[in-house]
Amino acid sequence: MIRLATVLYLSILVSMALSQVVSESPAAGETAASAPVLKLSDSGLDSALRKQINRLPRQVNDQFENPGDMVNVVIAGSQKNVQAALDAADWHVADTNKKIAVLNAVLDTYEEKDYLQMPMSTLYLFGRPQDFGYEMAEPISMVASRHHFRLWKAPFTWKGEEVWVGAGTHDIGFARNQRNGRVTHKIYPLVDAERDLIGGSLQKADATKSLTYYLPKKPVRQARNATGDGYESDGRLLVIVLNEVRQ
Repeated sequence: MIRLATVLYLSILVSMALSQVVSESPAAGETAASAPVLKLSDSGLDSALRKQINRLPRQVNDQFENPGDMVNVVIAGSQKNVQAALDAADWHVADTNKKIAVLNAVLDTYEEKDYLQMPMSTLYLFGRPQDFGYEMAEPISMVASRHHFRLWKAPFTWKGEEVWVGAGTHDIGFARNQRNGRVTHKIYPLVDAERDLIGGSLQKADATKSLTYYLPKKPVRQARNATGDGYESDGRLLVIVLNEVRQ
């Protein structure tokens, strides 16, 4: 019974993918939630943190070394605090195995639950896959439209705190991968909206101590991700210092 349900679910996913392939035109099918108004810190970043951020790669890459999503968020806080903050902000850890993800989706559908942890592709920074992948979406639109947030632990600390480097994007539908022609997710090209959504969600959850924009050296203004989608940015990263986890 579960095997039959899995086949049916996969058929539904394929049908949705083929029916929701959007045009290559930047205007087609592109929507995004209004960016929240962030409460920013009055003080700038100290020189030590600025120096480390300036050394960060500006983009992540795929397994073939194709440049990908923009690095647009930096978070200072322990792993425990990061996980607790994202959980409080209604972000969900993504499944890493597609087969397990499909089975989980089938079982949750069978049990009339909302499945909010569709699989996320692997991207690389600092020579390794993301340490964590988070998603946010309404259950009904999870397959086609999702907010993605990948995180890597940075190779440095700041004032004794762990630092996490993130890349956030918003999937808005399906398109053809411009490198191999396969169906893949299409991202909303104004990626600063996703950067601010991440910050706004954490701020709304009362998980932040401060939020500060920082324009690094050689900022990304226009680029393409690993599947060929173009995107643009004002080049700034959002630097988030987290509150301590409340016991």
